[in-house]
Amino acid sequence: MGKKGELLSYRPDIKVLDCTLRDGGLVNDFFFTDEFVKDLYKANIEAGVDYMEFGYKASKDIFDVNKFGKWKFCDEEHIREIVGDNNSNLKISVMADVGRTDLKDIPDKSQSVVDMVRVATYINTIPTAIEMIEDVKEKGYEATVNIMAISKTNESDLNSALEQLGKSCVDGIYLVDSYGSLYPEQIRELAQKYLSYGELFGKYIGIHAHNNQQLAFANTIEALTLGVSYLDATMSSLGRGAGNCSLELLLGFLKNPKYRLPAVLKFIETHILKLKEEGVVWGYDVPYLLTGRLNQHPSSAIKFIKENKTKYSEFYQMLFDNV
Repeated sequence: MGKKGELLSYRPDIKVLDCTLRDGGLVNDFFFTDEFVKDLYKANIEAGVDYMEFGYKASKDIFDVNKFGKWKFCDEEHIREIVGDNNSNLKISVMADVGRTDLKDIPDKSQSVVDMVRVATYINTIPTAIEMIEDVKEKGYEATVNIMAISKTNESDLNSALEQLGKSCVDGIYLVDSYGSLYPEQIRELAQKYLSYGELFGKYIGIHAHNNQQLAFANTIEALTLGVSYLDATMSSLGRGAGNCSLELLLGFLKNPKYRLPAVLKFIETHILKLKEEGVVWGYDVPYLLTGRLNQHPSSAIKFIKENKTKYSEFYQMLFDNV
């Protein structure tokens, strides 16, 4: 599979999705101020971003509303407090985790300002994910699916999952590097696989990358050059652990004149720098490199950094012993 497009051209099929609130919410338990969220919404509109993900549709029977900010739950009223009727070209998305979402909390599209529901699933819960996809499609939403932790999945299981999803009513399928462990060469092979199923079944393919080995941006542009068209990114890589593909890097790379950088830079200087001053921690660090290199969930690295530990060699040995 050859490259799709050239560095000096742009592809009209590419869509950029800002998941700053959703992935970034994993860093501060979704306690963002309304000012932060409103300014993020305005910045995305001015920057020409295609989708903004507001957070999760998490079940209040599972998660304590007193322990999380409102973007863990994305109640319709709270989204509308920010966007009104969303009289803009920016589309609104939310994420629904298999096993952590109650579908009764997702109203019919006619009653919601949300445009897209992204279903997140592991390989072993694909049948449940398809049931959720069918539900939200019947309600009138766009639907995509994120297959998480594929770096831990064997090829036959992944092929089976992609075929099942291909035969479903889902609109798009996301390639997700959950642990930030994949290199561009591996992303290339996976993107080719996903795109082959996408072409067979008429689905677009997206990518969601993590930055444990400082490859989120490289892996994203590697995938897009082959034809992956939905691209996730966050302001200054704000996201769980090492963070994600940087929105400012991605918009600076894309040649579509509809994407404009100044509003993103203004948001970063106004709000992201303030988060850092307040002590919110994310982004590349040695412990994340080590979990990424060993293809492990970053939870142990997050704990290590929170405890202000710096004995990297001991941490590496502990991780290595658990491989």
